[in-house]
Amino acid sequence: MQKRPLGRTGLDIAPLVFGGNVFGWTADEKTSFSLLDAFTGAGFDAIDTADVYSAWAPGNKGGESETIIGNWLKRSGRARDSVVLITKVGSDMGQGHRDLSKKWILQEVEASLNRLQTDHIDLYLSHWPDERTPYEETLEAHAALVKAGKVRAFGASNLDAGQLQASFDAADKAGLPRYGALQPEYNLYDRAGFEGPLAELCQREHIGVITYYSLASGFLSGKYRSLADTKGKARGGGVVDYLDDKGMRILAALDRVGADTGAKPAEIALAWLMAKPAVTAPIASATSLDQLESLVKSANLRLSADHIAALDAAGA
Repeated sequence: MQKRPLGRTGLDIAPLVFGGNVFGWTADEKTSFSLLDAFTGAGFDAIDTADVYSAWAPGNKGGESETIIGNWLKRSGRARDSVVLITKVGSDMGQGHRDLSKKWILQEVEASLNRLQTDHIDLYLSHWPDERTPYEETLEAHAALVKAGKVRAFGASNLDAGQLQASFDAADKAGLPRYGALQPEYNLYDRAGFEGPLAELCQREHIGVITYYSLASGFLSGKYRSLADTKGKARGGGVVDYLDDKGMRILAALDRVGADTGAKPAEIALAWLMAKPAVTAPIASATSLDQLESLVKSANLRLSADHIAALDAAGA
């Protein structure tokens, strides 16, 4: 598996990241173990999660995904350095607000390390902007964790171009290391938030980019084409807004490229992301081995310039 450098973080990862948001939600522990075995068995190595996953599921409080990953890592017997663990901090875990204070980060990293059953996190991300906390304080906490060997590299998620630049300016002024990676929302449908100034800033500053909602909550898998298709599905409510003229244009373009390549819509949507110069790797999740097998194929799919142009136009 050809790996890609994740910006300036010093990490190299395969071009697809497994999204651990499904663990403890739509995938129980046994299923999650099978998915992780198959994913890493296919040559991939990066797994994304967060302390808050999957608090939204009935009966959950957060930490379920990290716990399952930690149990899998222990059970699998895999060498720790064969897996790149990515997790996030800063969501509301019951404290009533998003929190990137130094005190909270230093406290919450210990909880994540315990759940993951490891002595270090490869990439630790500030999950959301926190207007209450200065960038300097957050960066100081991350830098302390790197110095202590508990984190190898750190980055951010959900920052726009102005916020990311402000974090760079704060780091430079305080003599602190910068965020080295970014996790933005980006897919064939949702493009405005990343394309343009943010993507250009990431390329200019060599920031590693791993995209979330890479399949638009499953819409780009092609299995949701009408309101009727969303009924009774765990993610159905998340795709309703995509069922508009733009969404239909994108599905039609995916179908046309699929007719040329023999690939499924999800494989094409992920390959489109992998072909973008500002993107290191998309994040995608699966809840069955059949779904995972399809996702894995995306890393070997090479889209032609005409295919990419057609997809660009459909989602413009």
